[in-house]
Amino acid sequence: MIKNFKWLLLVSLTFAACSKEDATPVEAPVSPGSADFSKYVSLGNSLTAGYSDGALFKRGQEGSYPSLLSQQFAQVGGGAFNIPFCGDDNLGGLLALGSTIQPTRLTILGLLPNKKPNIGYLPGTPVTEVTNHLTGPFNNMGVPGAKSFHLVAPGYGNLAGLAAGLSNPYYARFASSPSSRIIDDAVVQNPTFFSLWIGNNDVLSYATSGGIGVNQTGNIDPATYGSNDITDPALFANVYSGLVDAMTANGAKGVVANIPYVTTIPYFTTVPYNPVPLDAATAGQLNSGYAAYNGGLAMALNAGLITAAEKAQRTITFHEGLDNSVVMVDSYLTNLAVLGLPSYRQAKASDLLVLTAQNFIGTYVGGNPQQVNGVSVPLADNWVLSKDEIAEIKVAVDAYNASIKSIAEAKGLAFVDANAVMSQVFNGGIRFGNYHLSASYVVGGAFSLDGVHPSARGYALIANKFMEAINAKYGSTFKPLDLAEYQIQFPAVIN
Repeated sequence: MIKNFKWLLLVSLTFAACSKEDATPVEAPVSPGSADFSKYVSLGNSLTAGYSDGALFKRGQEGSYPSLLSQQFAQVGGGAFNIPFCGDDNLGGLLALGSTIQPTRLTILGLLPNKKPNIGYLPGTPVTEVTNHLTGPFNNMGVPGAKSFHLVAPGYGNLAGLAAGLSNPYYARFASSPSSRIIDDAVVQNPTFFSLWIGNNDVLSYATSGGIGVNQTGNIDPATYGSNDITDPALFANVYSGLVDAMTANGAKGVVANIPYVTTIPYFTTVPYNPVPLDAATAGQLNSGYAAYNGGLAMALNAGLITAAEKAQRTITFHEGLDNSVVMVDSYLTNLAVLGLPSYRQAKASDLLVLTAQNFIGTYVGGNPQQVNGVSVPLADNWVLSKDEIAEIKVAVDAYNASIKSIAEAKGLAFVDANAVMSQVFNGGIRFGNYHLSASYVVGGAFSLDGVHPSARGYALIANKFMEAINAKYGSTFKPLDLAEYQIQFPAVIN
């Protein structure tokens, strides 16, 4: 009996040990660290608003990185996060007095004969009417199209200024008054925590327009800027400092992010510089057509007007094959108007064609097959971001980012190196579990169909990077989102 009792005791102890080992570990509760997330307000542009697929719509807004952050903040006492939702879950687009002023969102409408996706605007008429004013306050103060200085501009939400381009239709929907400023509508809420991601549009509109704007470096008066201009870095630094001062005046803590290079997004990396297929006969005809231009370059060289290097750069030649470079206008070339020569050259790998050029290159001018855009008819400036324009953008972005980092350090704010994150996505991508996130257009998963704004999964990645920075700075313990739970493209019909 004693022997049996010993065996029973041994078995019971063994089961107890197994039970302890197999028990599901209990995760420690999330801690806010030294930050107070009870009142969170986000400031920014379309990236903050949740813009995706070329439009703003409710499902995209729900998946914005501030919305995702607010859901995590709720675990540590974060309050309601109010969003100025659009009028529908699916369509996107805007109306002003019944007329469409922003189109519906992009979607995959099917496959083209070449088996590539047919990407176009979702059929239908937008339902979000700009004049139907929403009553705030709103925690998500992201305004699509806003540049840094727009956040401090009175009247940026005044409906009366829409026609003249002086105000913003997205902000007009929820501005506290026609004369209000975005920063004031944020500060009046007395946030305990904020996020700020602004500055992308200070160079992006210049880039997406192919550099048709003006580099305003040296001009600190934004009232004289065009819509596609590069913001002066000194103006940016002054505005940014003022924004942070205003948001931290009552002791709020926060997180800020810097500006990625435009060269890492699909809008500029999808269309190759050399996409023209030619047979031998067509190549010969084109070379004959450009013979006079090439001869003029030889004259310019002999006259000492250009160097041998520029002559080689500008000489236009075609060959039989699939990889002929497009012909483009380049205003940075030496002006040879004295010889009657335009500023033409063929694109190089250092130039970037905008995404919309893929549907323009090879089309006929006026239906004339002898007048082919990008080949016999050079691409205008708006279709190509030249290497010189790229260099100007980089100088501006580097200056903006230096200011952001310096101001963040001075104010003790969490800092997200979004430039490094997007560079990683572009250069090899990010792997998580069985998934891979890259900057490849349509299939990469990080970007939406407009080639500029993130997909739902891309916004979740951004939210994770913001939480990493917050954890590192304030000692909080937010857990990363599972990126696999977020889709890479919205379907044509969102259920």
